[in-house]
Amino acid sequence: MAGESGRSERANSIQPLGRMGEPKEVAKVVTFLLSDKSSYVSGSDWAVDGGLGARSA
Repeated sequence: MAGESGRSERANSIQPLGRMGEPKEVAKVVTFLLSDKSSYVSGSDWAVDGGLGARSA
């Protein structure tokens, strides 16, 4: 769809990394947080947003 391409380009243009995240990139963070490797993580917010939150702060 023609409109969809324009929306994707606009969304990518505001992302600090220049692209939208892939589901597997989010899944890797979720997998880590569910694993024993994250046993020392407590009370933290994890923004998996490609730097968008840091840009708007």
